Amino acid sequence: MASAIVSSKIKMLVPAGNARPTPPIGPILGQRGLKAIDFCKQFNEFTKKYEVDTPIPTILTMQPDPAKIDKGAAKPKHEIAGKVSLKHIYEIAKIKQNQDNMKDFDLRSICKSIVATCGSIGIEVVP
Repeated sequence: MASAIVSSKIKMLVPAGNARPTPPIGPILGQRGLKAIDFCKQFNEFTKKYEVDTPIPTILTMQPDPAKIDKGAAKPKHEIAGKVSLKHIYEIAKIKQNQDNMKDFDLRSICKSIVATCGSIGIEVVP
């Protein structure tokens, strides 16, 4: 039986407009398999309106990878890169429904979108 998707949170104080992939940010994100350089670029862009080096309380929510794959299939309709269950699709949809850009969509529509995305990257959806 498929297990529920459990997210984890990382809490840290990050200096506005001056985040760097050096300690402490780099190791905190790196040990969780996240790219610190990408986070720092996005964070610095987002906080450029604040005074530089103002400590910003930051919470990163990490969602696990139910398919447990590094990348999608090279030939999506011919190769299967991984499998996810319908329960995983439902759990992902519930998480996505809380995002600002998805609040107006019903759960069924979000599930259909996720299933379509799975097909386009070579992830098989199983019952």
